[in-house]
Amino acid sequence: MNNVCEEKTFSSVFESNSKTIFNYIYYKYGNEEKAHDAVQEAFVKLWENCAKVTPEKAKSYLYTVANNLYLNVLKAEKVRLKHADRHSNTVSNESPEFVLEEKEFQKRLDEAINALPENQRTTFLLNRIDGKKYAEIAEMEGVSIKAIEKRMHLALKALRDKIEGI
Repeated sequence: MNNVCEEKTFSSVFESNSKTIFNYIYYKYGNEEKAHDAVQEAFVKLWENCAKVTPEKAKSYLYTVANNLYLNVLKAEKVRLKHADRHSNTVSNESPEFVLEEKEFQKRLDEAINALPENQRTTFLLNRIDGKKYAEIAEMEGVSIKAIEKRMHLALKALRDKIEGI
């Protein structure tokens, strides 16, 4: 039987999926440490069940396990997304007023994204930050592409309502 027990196959599955699964969980948890833990635990479970999982099903298996881990944590605590400061501390030729306006806009944007329902926030960030296509997000979330289109539409509408200029 074709499975992921072979170290080379397992490593290949890890290399091609770990970063995306990390981002997926990070957008849900909003916590890097928990995202790392969930990814690590998902891959441990994959290794423990490697004889039952084909390489073609490994990606789907990992997302399902990672999402279930997320749902278990969600029951135990309230989730609050914190965005990493996406601007490095580089010297800028911009005026202090411009820099202040930009920081204020970024703060308003982060607050607006945080205020989105979890499924809309995850869809928005996977699409706009990671560049995932709707079909990929639908597969990760286990829903139809139409559902993802609807989430994205609602997320963009909510963000436009909260922040002028988007």
